[in-house]
Amino acid sequence: MVVRMRHTRSQTGNRRSHHALKAKTLTACECGAARVSHRACPACGRYRVRVVVDVAGKAQARTVRRQKKAAKEGREVGNKTEAQK
Repeated sequence: MVVRMRHTRSQTGNRRSHHALKAKTLTACECGAARVSHRACPACGRYRVRVVVDVAGKAQARTVRRQKKAAKEGREVGNKTEAQK
């Protein structure tokens, strides 16, 4: 069997030198919002001048879904009851 060799602190440090996390670089979108490079803008849904995500449609679908769920549970959306306050 092969005898296992120990690693010195310098060898361990050299290996771990590549484990650091890098900050994401933000760029300015055409709408003025900050977005991550090579990703669609979360504010307007644009990527490289084209609209690739329908942000307004998703927001409208989300509100409709919440209203249906609230109606099913028998409560209003956005208003807190006396028990929740």
